[in-house]
Amino acid sequence: MAKDNTADDTPSPKQGSASSGQDWRPSHNPWLIGIVVTMAAFMEILDTTIVNVALPHIAGELSSSNDEATWALTSYLVANGIVLTISGWISDTIGRKRYFMICIGMFTVCSLLCGLSQSLGQLIVFRLLQGFFGGGLQPNQQAIMLDTFEPAKRAAAFGVTAVATIVAPILGPTLGGLITDNASWRWIFFINIPIGTLAVLLVSVLVEDPPWEVEKQNNPRRLDYIGLGFIIIGLGSLQIALDRGEDDAWLSSGFIQAMLALGTVGILGGITWLISARNPIVNLRVFKDRNFAAGCIFIGATGGILYASAVLIPQFAQQVLGYTATLSGYILSPGGIAVVFLIPIVGQIMKFVQLRVLIGFGFFGMGCALFYSSGIVPNIDFRTLVFMRTAQASALALLFVPISQVAFLTLPQRLRSDGSALYAMFRNVMGSVGISISTALVTQRQQIDQAQLSGSLSPLSQPYNALVQAIEDRMRVLGQSTVGLHDAAVGQIYRTLLKQASVLSYANVFTYFGILAFCVVPLCFFVSAKKAADAGQGAGH
Repeated sequence: MAKDNTADDTPSPKQGSASSGQDWRPSHNPWLIGIVVTMAAFMEILDTTIVNVALPHIAGELSSSNDEATWALTSYLVANGIVLTISGWISDTIGRKRYFMICIGMFTVCSLLCGLSQSLGQLIVFRLLQGFFGGGLQPNQQAIMLDTFEPAKRAAAFGVTAVATIVAPILGPTLGGLITDNASWRWIFFINIPIGTLAVLLVSVLVEDPPWEVEKQNNPRRLDYIGLGFIIIGLGSLQIALDRGEDDAWLSSGFIQAMLALGTVGILGGITWLISARNPIVNLRVFKDRNFAAGCIFIGATGGILYASAVLIPQFAQQVLGYTATLSGYILSPGGIAVVFLIPIVGQIMKFVQLRVLIGFGFFGMGCALFYSSGIVPNIDFRTLVFMRTAQASALALLFVPISQVAFLTLPQRLRSDGSALYAMFRNVMGSVGISISTALVTQRQQIDQAQLSGSLSPLSQPYNALVQAIEDRMRVLGQSTVGLHDAAVGQIYRTLLKQASVLSYANVFTYFGILAFCVVPLCFFVSAKKAADAGQGAGH
């Protein structure tokens, strides 16, 4: 059973004004505030996946290779991952509302500059800046929701956040494909301008800093240069390695080896420093709360599975089945619709069922959905692919809201900014890990499966010779010239072998991620046994 840490939240003498604001309530409707701040976060999360399908178009128009164009994605993810971690310190220093508005405004400006870029170098720089300012949106949105809604209503509020977090990565490839196929890749950035402008105006009117946040601004934490340096080196190098590893052949590349070494040194050194420092830039003491630590593990696993599965099916559809980017994106869309309908239902179930039971059931359901997806075959139809992805997304709907509720169930109020930053960091970084591992495993398994299947294609094998003869006879009946007939038959068999090896590789990777989901299930019973209706009893103020 998890220990409630409400005793750790006793205000210190410096937090007198914060304690006097325990009964603070926002001046405006909490749901209106929640929708507005979630709209800004949705815009940023969408940008993490919408660019992927546009990279070939970007490379062609800006006269660069596809490999060079991927730096437009890498630069964004590197800056985004670093800022996610330190966003709690920034918001405590300059004010959460002010920081949130700066992030939205500059993210919008950088989106405009990305769309106007005339060279790949310009696009990479503007994407770097876009990721830098976008990194503050998710954790600040989470923190604002925590303070805006009283504990009893947070489950429903987290449902709004979950819709954005799950639907945005799913919608990104579909929307990106539609825009690039029917307009220009520049419009994947231009669409942020009206959304961002409206969000800045509404946030300026609706959002306000609660008393305890104002108190933090009056007693700001000093900048921890050493901790910041470790975070930049560790997370920046790790993100580059994850994003570039597949293109650079992973450990066979000296560059990737160097990035992984720097990432390991930076992360381990950062953890050591942040634990021992008197005024760390990120307070790792949040992990003393068992529920929060477990929540980060759960959301990391969920993020990895979400992003990996969102990549695997459309990638399979395009590379193996020959679907267009737009059509492969349509495979994901029904899953997003299912999430929108299921999350309110999950919110109601949470009132009567223990959160850990729901999370365990969600991971079990995800494992079952992934095992079902491992049943893909070379001639699979569009409808079955849609059903497979919808089953995966439906399981995700059971995870996000209960995990968010558990993570912040007993976390003290004064630690929410750092907690929200680390929570978002776990989700995004593990999402990158999931994408990298899934694509690497597909490549590796394809080589292994191809080698195994090739073993039976020998002139000494009677079944193989019979198959070649049957294909030759069919080609001859169709009127094909006998010249080169044998080579044509062997070529057709080889193409079939490559396709079957590809299908098997994706099936195996789905199985691996399904096993991962099942492995998380037992961990769910190490957290609090509370239901969502009991949340107000353990949440710190």
